[in-house]
Amino acid sequence: MATTTMSHQAIGSIVSHRPFKASQFLKEPLNVPMKSKRFKIEATASQISVVDNTFLSPSKNRPQESKKNSNEAALILIRHGESLWNEKNLFTGCVDVPLTQKGVGEAIEAGKKISNIPVDLIFTSSLIRAQMTAMLAMTQHRRKKVPIILHNESVKAKTWSHVFSEETRKQSIPVIAAWQLNERMYGELQGLNKKETAERYGTQQVHEWRRSYEIPPPKGESLEMCAERAVAYFEDNIKPELASGNNVMIAAHGNSLRSIIMYLDDLTSQEVTTLDLSTGVPLLYIFKEGKFMKRGSPVGPTEAGVYAYTKRLAQYREKLDAASQATLD
Repeated sequence: MATTTMSHQAIGSIVSHRPFKASQFLKEPLNVPMKSKRFKIEATASQISVVDNTFLSPSKNRPQESKKNSNEAALILIRHGESLWNEKNLFTGCVDVPLTQKGVGEAIEAGKKISNIPVDLIFTSSLIRAQMTAMLAMTQHRRKKVPIILHNESVKAKTWSHVFSEETRKQSIPVIAAWQLNERMYGELQGLNKKETAERYGTQQVHEWRRSYEIPPPKGESLEMCAERAVAYFEDNIKPELASGNNVMIAAHGNSLRSIIMYLDDLTSQEVTTLDLSTGVPLLYIFKEGKFMKRGSPVGPTEAGVYAYTKRLAQYREKLDAASQATLD
């Protein structure tokens, strides 16, 4: 446990993870201290309220004003596309490797599937494969806003990356990288071939390291430990943005996203071990009045039905269609 904590501190020391309101991006450089707490998941049953047919407004020129009256928002989760170590069947964990050509394609396809869903704010892990996925996905969005990674790790970083055009800020989406959303740290398995590791330690032992909830690999994290940091970050930094009416996309990893889904869907520790997430496939949730409603995976911009989850999403798409038609006219 101590080894894992030290590793996280080393990673966290070079990555921005301070909470803020998305609307601040339009006004001034961010300088808000981070909350810190530890979180223990308790899987309990809860009732999910039915989303009504109110309008989910897209980003406005003044989100700090337009978001106040909104109590509903979209949450998109995307596991990064195939990485170079996925391709080689290696344990990756917190090792920072990029996407393969296939992974790039998966990220682009994911972007097409969410191209009609509003995105005001993006959270990623500190790892390049998740950040590449987020950036590539947003190249497909019909709103054509530019995602900008915020650098808040030092005064100089904030000063040098400051955007001075108010109009440009309005056409940008802030991207926050947080080590708490990193993949589970696989300890001494990182870089090892999965098949060869199973032959060395036994299939059952490797299965326990990979799929159990409480058993960590040697000098690594269990899923429970990963969930503790990922869910605490979600509660402290992401859920408040949703409650403010900001539509959020999270591009992260299999285990950090499984942890968040466990929290969103009230899964038990046994249920979450059987949860599989495909690379590059977005999942959509609707957040309203403190509750999350799972909506599955959008199947593409040509399928009107996927945007009929609420009238707000449907009307957002209608606005995009109208804007596109006006451009053609």
